[in-house]
Amino acid sequence: MSQSITQKHPKGLYFIYTVAIAERFGYYGMRALFVLYMIKALAMDKELSSVIYGNYTGLVYLTPLIGGYVADKYWGMRRSMFWGAVLMVVGQLFMFLSALNFQQVELAKWLMYIGLGALIFGNGFFKPNVSTFVGQLYEPGDRRLDSAYTIFYMGVNLGAFISPLVCGYLGDTGNPADFKWGFLAAAVVSVLCLLIYVMQKEKYLIGPDGKPLGVVPAGKKHTLENETKPVVKFTFREIGFWILGAVGLFALLLFTSDYDVIGSFIYAMCIVVPAFVIADKSLSKIERERIGVIYIIAFFVIFFWSAFEQAGISLTYFAEEQTNRNILGWTMPASWFQSFNAVFVVILAPVFAKLWVKLGQKDMEPASPVKQAIGLFLLSMGYLLIAFGVRGIEPGMKVSVLWLTGLYFIHTMGELCLSPIGLSMVNKLAPVRFASLLMGVWYLSMATANKFAGALSTLYPEAGKSRMFFGVEISNLFDFFMIFVVISAVAAIILFGLSKWLQKLMHGVK
Repeated sequence: MSQSITQKHPKGLYFIYTVAIAERFGYYGMRALFVLYMIKALAMDKELSSVIYGNYTGLVYLTPLIGGYVADKYWGMRRSMFWGAVLMVVGQLFMFLSALNFQQVELAKWLMYIGLGALIFGNGFFKPNVSTFVGQLYEPGDRRLDSAYTIFYMGVNLGAFISPLVCGYLGDTGNPADFKWGFLAAAVVSVLCLLIYVMQKEKYLIGPDGKPLGVVPAGKKHTLENETKPVVKFTFREIGFWILGAVGLFALLLFTSDYDVIGSFIYAMCIVVPAFVIADKSLSKIERERIGVIYIIAFFVIFFWSAFEQAGISLTYFAEEQTNRNILGWTMPASWFQSFNAVFVVILAPVFAKLWVKLGQKDMEPASPVKQAIGLFLLSMGYLLIAFGVRGIEPGMKVSVLWLTGLYFIHTMGELCLSPIGLSMVNKLAPVRFASLLMGVWYLSMATANKFAGALSTLYPEAGKSRMFFGVEISNLFDFFMIFVVISAVAAIILFGLSKWLQKLMHGVK
């Protein structure tokens, strides 16, 4: 066993951990207030707010494709992360300006849209690269990698835990004029994230060979190391074919989706980009099969995140309207519920990190596809719990806070089986020269899931209204939550069935 496998985690992991805390504070702090701000301050209805939320979070996970490609081909990961952090600061400041001018509704909306645009592109340059950095701190085959990503994920969720509490306390007061203070807090911590990164990156972003990470674009580094000329991947004719195909698919989806421009674009990219990457002529048979595993599991991940991300939409509606938030005479802000998942991650992540290491030492650790199937199953169980908790409950009636607490606890266990393991899997299976780009493709599945989550949340029942979902009437909360029970359970069963075949395609990668 090599020294790199037996020694403690590198210091760079804890630097990335710290940066992730600050960056996620900004993201989740703003997100905790976003839907409430649109409804309470800008007087938007739930359906429109759900659509805007789905568009925003969908595009947040789409732009890592751009950021990953630019990092791999032109800028390198360090430079990409810097500009990502800068754009996120700009975006948070525009959200503050929007809330500052909320009484001028049209101006506030335009300021909000500008802020969302900056946050979308900033996240695109930041997110795929910070995740990729974690994997590059370790030598290939290092069994600590799943544990490292779990620790990293704990940092992400520590920021996600603190931010709704702080931003919710400052902004979610019942007074629409106070939303600006919550957005300002998110902006201040985003500035802190940028400063930490700029001041400490040279010291801590060092690979196992002692060389700086992320300075040279991955594609260029691969060419230099192999002393070969870059492979000409596509002719102009082939590129034209791909562009024509993408435009045609986009037009088809646009026509069949009631002219949902953003949704059609996200779904088209979800199909075209993975096909474009795997058609690259430089890929070997084994590389192509490993990338295929990433794609297949990413497809199932869509069903997980479309249900999980109801936390920022329908579950926020549920917390606001139908959860008894009175604790000893004090009413807990609805936005605080978004901290529940994060605090459970912080508590449980070390347990799961140790669990994977212990099982690995005994050669009993489940393969990545199995872990992710378990995650989907646990998600289904969480929704099954709350479905029975609300059975027979009419709109306006309030239930105990324990139902949402139980759901978030079970969902957290599912998340820890799926999300950090997925990040680790992509890092292990992706060719180095496509590391950030394929991390972007992985996040593309989350883009699709978040857009789908927004669409599903429009089914949230309201008094006197019923909606149809694939021929099934959704008229109450039980019906609504059972949608997610069925979707995630079916996905889990299928993924369990495919797991052995997927392990063969991974060619020895655990």
